[in-house]
Amino acid sequence: MLSGAVTFGLGGHFAATQFIHDQQARHLEELTEVVTRRSEFAVDFAAASLDQLASRGLATCDPAALQAIRLHVYRRSAVKDVRLVNADGSVICSAYSETLEFDKGWVDRGDMLASRDAGLMLFRVEQFGGDALGVLRDIGNNKALVAILGINSSLFDIMPAELRAHGQVLLALTNGAQLGEFMLDADKALPHPVDFEKRSARYPLRTTIRIDRTVLSTWNSQAYWPAIALSLALGALFGLLLSRTRRVEGPVADLDRALARGEFSPYFQPIFDLKTRQIKGCEILVRWLRADGSVVPPMNFIPLAESSGRIQGMTWQLLGRALADLQPHLKADKEFKLSLNVVPKHLLSAGFIETLRSTVGAAKVSTRQIVIEVTERDELDDLVRAAAVVSELRDHGFRVAIDDVGVGHSGLSRLKALGANTIKIDKFFVDTIAVDASTTTIVEMLVALARDLSMSVIAEGIETEEQVRALISCGVEEGQGYLVAAPLPVKEFVELLERRKSAGLDGTTQKAALVA
Repeated sequence: MLSGAVTFGLGGHFAATQFIHDQQARHLEELTEVVTRRSEFAVDFAAASLDQLASRGLATCDPAALQAIRLHVYRRSAVKDVRLVNADGSVICSAYSETLEFDKGWVDRGDMLASRDAGLMLFRVEQFGGDALGVLRDIGNNKALVAILGINSSLFDIMPAELRAHGQVLLALTNGAQLGEFMLDADKALPHPVDFEKRSARYPLRTTIRIDRTVLSTWNSQAYWPAIALSLALGALFGLLLSRTRRVEGPVADLDRALARGEFSPYFQPIFDLKTRQIKGCEILVRWLRADGSVVPPMNFIPLAESSGRIQGMTWQLLGRALADLQPHLKADKEFKLSLNVVPKHLLSAGFIETLRSTVGAAKVSTRQIVIEVTERDELDDLVRAAAVVSELRDHGFRVAIDDVGVGHSGLSRLKALGANTIKIDKFFVDTIAVDASTTTIVEMLVALARDLSMSVIAEGIETEEQVRALISCGVEEGQGYLVAAPLPVKEFVELLERRKSAGLDGTTQKAALVA
């Protein structure tokens, strides 16, 4: 028994130590991803602004054009200046010519760094008040527009409280030119630094989080004893599994049986107007209701369904049941929208549009009431084909939304090419919008770009009134989240709609109240 205890104790110790280390590394890698995404959004924001100016024919030094550019810059706090430059990068004129006095120097085009978009280049602008980021967009063969972005260090203030005084967040170009930094005590060197680095796949940007190694030895150490207990439980479970010699394909077979039995049920979460709280539509969310009455959460089966290809059959089954469940309400309220999540591989699969049309047509529901939400768990590898599919969907009356914006794979420049109707801001941003100024800045940029692209915006995961007020101040008009309701089975969802209608929260009463 003593020997067994020592063996399990050592095994648990090593397992716990490795577990804590892996959790720390994953957390810090996620934080570098966040900073990288925020930086990409800033560049996307600048690129979209330059594209808009170019499309309006404002790439000139005429006084009227410069005045229009100044107004454009005034409405976008992240952009400090817009300059017209020659093909070699030399400045012709500037919207705010006085900002040229703050430049320590200016780089030639040969020193600028190319991005995945061939017509977009990035470079550091050295200024007396701190470095800025230059974003160059080619306009024809002889000219280019440059946006000067101020780098706000608050965008990098993402460290957990335990690490803020012992860490450093750096943003730089891939040539080593530093753009921004966050560190509580800039004069204090980290004694035993360890770096976590992330490079952008679209732009020549590199994010580094540097942490004192000695602090990591105690951070999140409370997981040590639970991890030891978990290692013992896993050992027992492993032995049990071996004794039962269950086949590897068992979990997939479980999915197949559940599909055959119709155990995947649609739940509905309201999408509502932030100001009036009128329910404008809902999103279909899946729950696995086993025959024994237990409920399996999506995180426990959706990844397997996607990797095994069962997600397509599951999606069609959910849509058919949801249309049958809500058909009376959809026919009574022609403005009510029903949203369905579709993974990129399914969207691009053969026969997707034909099956969608026949399923919706069989339910005698208008296509304009159906919203296809393209999820970003997988990247849209073939953007041209995806844009063609989205265009055809819109031609048939369907609406298309991009889910998980801000944390998924698509940059805003890709959103423009895709041609969707709506973007959905991920819950990650909503969680901190009422307390984090940098999150507010990002959401404002998203809303401004969505308006430029004639897209609507929905915020996900709303739980508090403070979040609603912050989102409204940023220009967001619609949202969903537990503040109004959790995902509900059809009976409870219909009862919710009826209660709100009886309470005077239907569309007609709301409009009358607003007019009054």
